Amino acid sequence: MASNKTGINRYFELGFLTSDLILQNLTFVLFLGFMAIIYIANARFAEKNLREIQHLQQDIRELRWRYMTIESENMYNARQSEMADRLDGRGMEAYRTQPKRIVVEKKKDY
Repeated sequence: MASNKTGINRYFELGFLTSDLILQNLTFVLFLGFMAIIYIANARFAEKNLREIQHLQQDIRELRWRYMTIESENMYNARQSEMADRLDGRGMEAYRTQPKRIVVEKKKDY
C-alpha cells in the first residue's frame, strides 16, 4: 500500500530534496548567493561613505568655527581705535582727522 501524500505533508518529508532537484537549481542557488554577496558589499560601501560624510561634515563645522573666530579677531584688531592703541606703544601717533581729498581735473586738449 503506497501512500500518496499531497499538499503540505509532502514537503515535511526529506524525500523531495533529491540530488536531481538540487542539481537542477544549482545555477539559481549560485545566483542567489552572488546577489547576497553583492547586497552585503553594497551595504558596507554605503555605510563607509556615510561615515566619511559625517567626518567631513564635522571637519567643516570645526573649520567654520575657526574661520569665524579668526575673522572676529581680525575685525577687532583692524578697528581704528585698536590700531591707535598699538601705535601709541611704539611712539607713533594716529591721525585723528579725516584725510584731505585732492581732486585733479583732466586737461582738455582739443
